[in-house]
Amino acid sequence: MFSTVVTNAAKKGMPKRTLGALAMAFALTGCVSANAGSDGRYAAPIGNAPVINNETPYSNALRCLANHVPASTTATRIAVGNIRDYTGKSEADGTGMKITQGASLMAMSALGKAGVPLVERYDTSITELELKYTNNKLIGDGGEQDDYRKIYAGEIRGSDYYLVGGITELNFNIQSGGLNAGFAEEGDMGAAANASASTYVMNIGLDLRLVNSRTLEVVDYVSYQKQIVGREIKAGVFDFFGGNLFSLGVGTSAQEPLQLAVRAVVERAVLKLLVPLYEVNPADCARFPGNKDPMGQIDYRQANPGAKAKPMNNQRVAQAPSSAREERSPAGNDPYAYYSEPDFDAGSLRGGTY
Repeated sequence: MFSTVVTNAAKKGMPKRTLGALAMAFALTGCVSANAGSDGRYAAPIGNAPVINNETPYSNALRCLANHVPASTTATRIAVGNIRDYTGKSEADGTGMKITQGASLMAMSALGKAGVPLVERYDTSITELELKYTNNKLIGDGGEQDDYRKIYAGEIRGSDYYLVGGITELNFNIQSGGLNAGFAEEGDMGAAANASASTYVMNIGLDLRLVNSRTLEVVDYVSYQKQIVGREIKAGVFDFFGGNLFSLGVGTSAQEPLQLAVRAVVERAVLKLLVPLYEVNPADCARFPGNKDPMGQIDYRQANPGAKAKPMNNQRVAQAPSSAREERSPAGNDPYAYYSEPDFDAGSLRGGTY
């Protein structure tokens, strides 16, 4: 069919350029076939990147923490509630929200990396349905006909604490800058070139709290933010050859993954909440790449309901005056020990440059 069309076009006296464009168009249509191949596909997908672990700079510290979490059945159990997106930001074309709605799932994964005993409270629909069926003697476990599943008092494990909170900030264009340069020869047919480069910074913020499941007391809290940087570089050349305009443009752009930044903030917050809860010496798991924790100095001496050392005058540590917060050596595995990190120069948004 292709040769027939080209032959007919040539007989009608079409220019060679038109015939070349026509030939290229027909060649491109041959890349996709309407008939599936023997493997059941119209086309093979491109790319060969393997599936890998979804890591952040704090994942190793969480796994280190797992060595300090008790493995007994009486160990502190934690549940995860709703960690919602409170930014209210959505895509302009209506395709969805700008921020992931799965921060609760990220927190569960972070707790799992840390080896924390988890109890499910986020989605109990299947359990509730099976309890309903069991209560009506409708579920059996493969035994005799009258061997139905039974409900026993105290069968469901309770939680000691639970995590709730939300993504509370999404700030665009905190700072941006760029450079644009151009060159053009004299005359109407002269060559021209241009180049540009730009960068911009945005951030996200997270607020989490740890709540005692029995008393509903907020025993600890955290408020973190992470900045995200993006860049774009472009260059182009324009020239005339034989009365024809030729244009060539190249460019590259990159941005830190926004949703991965949410995961990093969640993991950092979970790490902060678990250290005093399980009475872990923070220095034992300070495994940040290049010792570059962008949070700077962090005071881990906040409320720890299970700590052996109690605040003075029956005050919670988070409420105690600064004079009562004496620095302690981390060598003694003190849950209130100061987590010493390098000083980062102040000057950027809420916490140092890095």
